Amino acid sequence: MDIPSLDVVARDESVRRALFPVTGKRIFLSHAAVAPLPACAAEALRWFGEKASQDQQETAEVWRRVLGTRAVAGRLLGCGEDEVALLGPTALGLNLVADGLEWQPGDEVVYHADDYPANVYPWTKLAARGVRPVALRPDRPGEITGELVEAALTPRTRLVALASAHFLSGFRIDTADIGRRLQSRGILFCLDGIQTLGAFPTPLEHVDFACADSHKWMLGPLGAGVVVVKRTRFARLRPAHLGSWNVVSPNFVAQDDLENFYEGARRYECGSLNVPGILAMRASMEMLLHWGVEAVAARISGLRAEAVRRLAREGWEPVWPEDLPERHACGIATFRLGGRDPQALARRLEEARISVSIRHDRAGVPHLRVSPHVANTEEDIELLARTLQAG
Repeated sequence: MDIPSLDVVARDESVRRALFPVTGKRIFLSHAAVAPLPACAAEALRWFGEKASQDQQETAEVWRRVLGTRAVAGRLLGCGEDEVALLGPTALGLNLVADGLEWQPGDEVVYHADDYPANVYPWTKLAARGVRPVALRPDRPGEITGELVEAALTPRTRLVALASAHFLSGFRIDTADIGRRLQSRGILFCLDGIQTLGAFPTPLEHVDFACADSHKWMLGPLGAGVVVVKRTRFARLRPAHLGSWNVVSPNFVAQDDLENFYEGARRYECGSLNVPGILAMRASMEMLLHWGVEAVAARISGLRAEAVRRLAREGWEPVWPEDLPERHACGIATFRLGGRDPQALARRLEEARISVSIRHDRAGVPHLRVSPHVANTEEDIELLARTLQAG
């Protein structure tokens, strides 16, 4: 499939519908949840399904495409292909990091108490091993700065685990600044990148581990994802799970040597890969690479800013105002409901065939979360605003 420019996608409805079939059915503004597959990803699934139905799940061509996904992911994310493990979901990758490091009683791990559960539980469970979880509690969810992180560090801090952007507020951290601060102290940095990777520049130069499923901004299917482990950390992060795919096992005979791993990040993949999911993820990654992350981010940022401006005119209070610095914005625009009935709101939007998300904070307060992608237009935002105004 030929991929047109983003300008053509934005102005030509027929092109959008060909690339993103969902646009012919509804206005989808919930990419921070589970994104619809683009046509290229759906075609990759069909291609494999046809092969699989003919007893061809493991042909040379299938494996060429699957294993080549490491290089595609490396180009998209800015890391070496040997540093990419083809693993999802995000929680699996984060647990692999938590379980694969050698912790000592009294070690400390810093995390954000109001992060998504997948980036909380792997760290708080370490208390059972004598590790002290240290919670960051910013004034607003996700508002993590280098200064806030540095204030939480002690001589016992071994790792800091953060999200590249907060799932509710949409605040995007300065990954490079925080990473430099931690690297200068010899502290490991683990990143949950699911809310930015593939769609927003997310520097990994000073990140040791990064995990993300592809089903949000990378426009891939559920359960297909990536775990990035810097090659300088291979020796320090032991594979938490072992099998014939990561331990060299000639002729599928179990070996006594459990330290003889395959090269690169494959050492963290213990068994059969999610082949159909990886193929679909690769197709979406190649589409994003064709446009470039910077161009994709610019398009999404413009739509997000338009959502903040337009809904604010209708009396919706954004969690973050219009003057949020661009470096801290991602594709998420979140609004306080202000006493509006979330169930009635959800029904009205569904009747209009508009998909958004309702998300709650720790106090149980519901919020409206809008998260556009490149398939959306300013007209989509306008229709959302009019639908909300009608209520």
